[in-house]
Amino acid sequence: MDKIRPNIRQVEVADIERFITKIGEKPFRVKQIVEWLWQKHAHSFDEMTNISKQLRTLLENEFQLPALQINTTQLSEDGTLKTRFKTFDGHMIEGVLIPTSLRKTACVSSQVGCSLSCKFCATGTMERKRNLHFDEIYDQVVYISKQSEATYEKSLSNIVFMGMGEPLMNYQNVLKAIEKITSSEGLGMSAKRITVSTAGLIKQIKQLGDDAVKFKLALSLHAANDKKRNEIMPINESNNIKGLIEALNYFYKKTGNEITFEYILFKDFNDSEKDAEELTKIYRQVPADLINVIEYNPIDIFPFYKPDETGFERFVELLQKNRVNVRIRHSRGKDIDAACGQLANKDKF
Repeated sequence: MDKIRPNIRQVEVADIERFITKIGEKPFRVKQIVEWLWQKHAHSFDEMTNISKQLRTLLENEFQLPALQINTTQLSEDGTLKTRFKTFDGHMIEGVLIPTSLRKTACVSSQVGCSLSCKFCATGTMERKRNLHFDEIYDQVVYISKQSEATYEKSLSNIVFMGMGEPLMNYQNVLKAIEKITSSEGLGMSAKRITVSTAGLIKQIKQLGDDAVKFKLALSLHAANDKKRNEIMPINESNNIKGLIEALNYFYKKTGNEITFEYILFKDFNDSEKDAEELTKIYRQVPADLINVIEYNPIDIFPFYKPDETGFERFVELLQKNRVNVRIRHSRGKDIDAACGQLANKDKF
């Protein structure tokens, strides 16, 4: 029976050191190997060109180096770039490069599919197959960063965990990926440029506080009372708004990091004056720095639509009159199903 080789990016550096010592190689080889894995982004042992062919063969016999592969890419009319990645076991996930004049943002996935079944999100119609490993999340960022430099001659400036899946249901892998992304041995990106967006898991939000994370947190609220939120986000039945307010305050107390609210506007559902008043009340109870009011991207299997421009502006003005810091977020990449809530491996490629 063939030996099951461990993924070299998922073992400890000490395991690589033991292997190098066992085969009689010099200790400095460990540093070279680690650099290839995380800084030079080698996706095969053959790419490690400053290491002898003999050592590369020994590494391949001892370890695996599975990596994401680009399956397809698609460029939107507005410059947004969506990439479908294939995992080592044949699953498909999607990541998006969102360019603006000020920043280049990578939107990455944390799971294959999603189990939350939000009633407005295409990803929620997919079965959750598995969590992504931290190195698969890291690979998405590396690929999208290279795309940013090749397409726009600009480095990646921000990362948002707003792709497929609920990041806090893959807690350890997401935190380990961010640790690698922010490490000087990885991409060296500031944690302040990373935002993790959650549908609202009370226990895990508090755990983020206990872990004293440095990245930003966004709550996908989308409705300002439990009745409506239960209707569109089943997760709210076990993680209600009162509990979320308490958890977000706990998170802030532990980290000092302000919170952003995400609020997709649905016509005749959450866009009334009363909705704006209820949203303002929640905003006042949480150390939130911003509410992003997001343009909805209609999905044919759901009964929701976006308000017209007048209705959208009216809702934003109601919030502004209440001295809420609000920002309008228009959809990007709609023509290639790359916008908020549209990632579902649809074949528009």
